[in-house]
Amino acid sequence: MVQLYNLHPFGSQQVVPCQQEPARFCCGQDELFVACAAASCRVEVFAVHDQGRCEPLRSFATLGSVLWMAHSRAGDYVVTIEEKNKATFLRAYTNWRCVSAGSSRVCVRMVGHKMEESYRETLKEQMSVVEMPLADPPLCASCCPVNGNLLVGCKNKLVMFSLKYLVINQNVSVLDFERSLILHIDNIIPAEVAFCARHIAVATELDVLILKLELVQQGADNTGQCAHSTRAVEEPVDGGIKDEDPSTHTLQLESDEFVICQKPVELLGEESKLCEIPITVESTGLATEGTEYFQVRYLLFRRFTPDQSPFGFCEETKLHSLQLLPVYQTESSAHGEIKNQRELLSLFCFFSLPHVGYLYSVGKLVELISTYLYSEKSEQAVLTPQFLHVITSENLQCFTVRCSAAAARDEDPYIDTTVKACPPVSLDVCTLRMQLFIGPRAICHFKNHIILLTKADTDDITERRKLTRKMLSKKADSIKARKTPDSESGWNLYIINTVSTVQLYREMVDYSRTYENVKTESCIHLLSEAHLLVRAAIMDPSFLKPDEKEELLTAFRESCAFLADCYSRFDIKDYHLALPYYRMSGLSMTEVLERVVSEGDKPHKYERGFIFYLTHSLNEDLNEELSQESATKVLQIFCLAEPAELPHILCSPCMRNVCPLTAMKYLQKVEKIMPSVLLTLTKASMALKMGDLMKYKHEMDSCKETILACGFIEQPKLLRQHKEGIVTPTEFAVHLKETQPGLLVAATVALYENSKIELEEADTFFKTLCKNNENAIPQLLVDFWEALLVVCSQEEVLQELLLRVTSQYVWRISERQFPETKPLKTTEDLINSCNHFGLIFPWVTFIMSIGSPSDKDCPEDTSKLQSILCSQSIDITSVLPFLEPLSEDGNVGLTIRVLCSTRLGKYEESLDLLLKKCPDAVVLYAQRELKDDNRAMWWNKLLPELCKRTRVTGNYCPVHILSLKETLSVIAMELELRDFLSVLPEDGTAAFFLPHLLHCSQRKSLT
Repeated sequence: MVQLYNLHPFGSQQVVPCQQEPARFCCGQDELFVACAAASCRVEVFAVHDQGRCEPLRSFATLGSVLWMAHSRAGDYVVTIEEKNKATFLRAYTNWRCVSAGSSRVCVRMVGHKMEESYRETLKEQMSVVEMPLADPPLCASCCPVNGNLLVGCKNKLVMFSLKYLVINQNVSVLDFERSLILHIDNIIPAEVAFCARHIAVATELDVLILKLELVQQGADNTGQCAHSTRAVEEPVDGGIKDEDPSTHTLQLESDEFVICQKPVELLGEESKLCEIPITVESTGLATEGTEYFQVRYLLFRRFTPDQSPFGFCEETKLHSLQLLPVYQTESSAHGEIKNQRELLSLFCFFSLPHVGYLYSVGKLVELISTYLYSEKSEQAVLTPQFLHVITSENLQCFTVRCSAAAARDEDPYIDTTVKACPPVSLDVCTLRMQLFIGPRAICHFKNHIILLTKADTDDITERRKLTRKMLSKKADSIKARKTPDSESGWNLYIINTVSTVQLYREMVDYSRTYENVKTESCIHLLSEAHLLVRAAIMDPSFLKPDEKEELLTAFRESCAFLADCYSRFDIKDYHLALPYYRMSGLSMTEVLERVVSEGDKPHKYERGFIFYLTHSLNEDLNEELSQESATKVLQIFCLAEPAELPHILCSPCMRNVCPLTAMKYLQKVEKIMPSVLLTLTKASMALKMGDLMKYKHEMDSCKETILACGFIEQPKLLRQHKEGIVTPTEFAVHLKETQPGLLVAATVALYENSKIELEEADTFFKTLCKNNENAIPQLLVDFWEALLVVCSQEEVLQELLLRVTSQYVWRISERQFPETKPLKTTEDLINSCNHFGLIFPWVTFIMSIGSPSDKDCPEDTSKLQSILCSQSIDITSVLPFLEPLSEDGNVGLTIRVLCSTRLGKYEESLDLLLKKCPDAVVLYAQRELKDDNRAMWWNKLLPELCKRTRVTGNYCPVHILSLKETLSVIAMELELRDFLSVLPEDGTAAFFLPHLLHCSQRKSLT
């Protein structure tokens, strides 16, 4: 659907002072080239200034009458298709500015011709006419705007000429062309071609084919083939299927009685290979090390059928105005200035039938963007990044386009999120203006100018004369009779200036206000058009003056604000777009409130878009703080629209200045309707801000601590907030630290379990809360780690927590530092509630019982550390570096070292250490650890060691004798009599060992 608005995109118009009737014309960088009609064989060059002011520069002669003409920005050359003596030629006019500067020297040469030394030095002061011979007459051509390469359409083939620069010497370089590629296309006669960045579009009367040349790697065998001067034509690289009957490619088969037309077809992307148009690539340049080889990829094929009507077959149905429009990537420099980077971002293709036009995106994704329906038969159209200009028999029509919407999505991946938005590509196009002109014939566009050729038919002039004679006075008739012969012919070449982007944007915004309260969709549609108009200008800043850039950016932000206002005020489907558009507008929340909520407004219904924006903005960690008045207004809005969100809103950093008494009143209203734990906690927070501790205690006592801890999961901002990226505890958290630290720790554990807080963030939270420096670990944080160990199930996190608590216990023990607050859980509590804290072994308890007073400085930390090592959870190899500070001299260090050695399987080392430091505990250790596979160490290690030490000390060390007796008792129960005898020392006293031998023999006789 095409909507019609009566806007004014066209400004002033000037007449180009041509000496003769124009036949063809084209635009350069700041110049207009006009080829004269008839056999004059001359091109006039005009300089086009601001506001369309046009001045003749000079003219230069062509070698034939011009049938087609174009200017290439890359290389600054003019290329023509000319006719002379019924023969067609392709020529390029380079260095043409020398003619404009007054030089009359002209050099005519063949493409690739080696220039003689005699006139090399004069090349920079003369125009060159480069003749490009072709085997078949050229039918159409196109210049690539990116690199200046030239594509020529001939019958059944396309020929590509590469633009190159020949360096004559240090001061002189000239343009030349090299025929580099031929695409052979069976049974096709191109009417138009378009060429841009290796993308090729070909149009016949009713078919459109879009291709892309892709680079391929060539092997050594192919290289030789390509280098051959008369090389064979390559096989089709696209996998196209050749038809046995060539007539299947004929657009229409005629007979004496009827016309047969093929059915319409649209094939996009990979499906376009099925078009059954085989293409053969032939490389014609000399193969060198840097030669590029291409293969063809099909992008789009579209076939139309002639229009049919009740009055018969319409033979005038033909495609026209084939065009490829590039949109380039623009980047900002370090100083914020926009640089024109000629790097292709998006590519669009337009072509038209007499009554309908089609715009496709052919860049990253091939898709139909827009369809344009004309009110009358079109003659020609020209596509720009902002508009589509179409001429009919009596009108110059201006349509909007969706190129900027598609390119914006290619450029920015954050489009269509809560961060950024852009009107959809599928948005209906509209007609901005239908300007009356008599007899438009041709049109082209550059910068903010439209060049329009009009010519009235002879019948039209006669009819106007008759009408004039009937309606005008005799004086008017006499003036009419004095018109010059040029005016009798009825032609004019106009330069029509389009108004500035900002001026047209202002008009569109003003126009939209007429629909604001009547047609919501029309209002949003027109504002979207205005937004895309400005966006297109920003994306193509090459023609903008520096002061215009800032004006455009201001208009862009303003357009975002207008769109956001619509999405927030109207009850529409896409209400969520209010959020990204307000963000892009740069407006603060206070400014948005002022726009949407007027002063003195009575309570009324607020639409979903506005509530959506406020909810998301308030729930984010913004640095903006609302005033007390604005905060109160927010409370009123949510109490009316979304009462369930009120507790969440009050926890926002933006609401710091809210009056707690007012907030409490609104919370009490909501509580009557929908009570909740979160509401109770929010009321307690407000009571704390009011300083009403009695009210605070009442709210906190109304629920159990476990329920309250779960309530914090719904809104973590009750405990911590982010300010400029830094975690900040709330006043509520500070109060809980002093009064209910257990609840605070439990709530933080619940937040972690529900992915509402990260481990590192929790560390920062507790350090900030306890006002410790970065390296100091507060006891409350250790309590949090210990509580987390109870519920943690992830192995990686579990090991990290065990290392953290272990290192903290070791540091306190070694430094004899006591925790600043009483730990929330004792060792016994942790053993009973957590599998990662094990029962402390009896031999560890025995060693600690006989230790010195210094070993009891940190009993709780010591027992927790020993309990962790007595469990099987911790990775002992990773914890060893943290245990280095503990000395072996103390009993604490001894138990820790023996525990680690045992966990590592070093039982002999543990026995030696105990025999040396605490022999009293060696039997207790052996009874606990030397079991199963390690049982043999009783008689292989422990017995020999005790015998050895007893010999040395004798009766002076009763500990050794007692340990030896206990060891013999255990061995007597384990071994056979013969084996028992074999392990006894040969020099032992019989009386000492006899009781154990008897016990062993009696055990055997009993069994």
